[in-house]
Amino acid sequence: MAEMIQFDDFLKLDMRVATITKAEEHPRADKLLVLQVDLGEEQRQIIAGLRGYYEPAALEGRQIIVVTNLAPRNMRGLESQGMLMAASSDDHSQVVLLTTASACTPGMKVS
Repeated sequence: MAEMIQFDDFLKLDMRVATITKAEEHPRADKLLVLQVDLGEEQRQIIAGLRGYYEPAALEGRQIIVVTNLAPRNMRGLESQGMLMAASSDDHSQVVLLTTASACTPGMKVS
């Protein structure tokens, strides 16, 4: 288990519902996908290690949970502007996207 944090640390995270509008393989990385997501008020690009677990076309239209206030990060030459939430087994043989139980408006806050 990870180190305990204070409740105020958790409140620093801005998690939102996003709809994947486009997904494609990263041109320079075997394990990464490039996702374009709709957060309601804005569109963002997220780079995620989902290649091999999900086919890009199957992701389009799905809603996911995204941490939106993470500093941008360069991943093999492309900027990732957030981080999606997923569960994975210890050996990474299974990766499951965290999503909503029913359709939500993109940009809705997760708390």
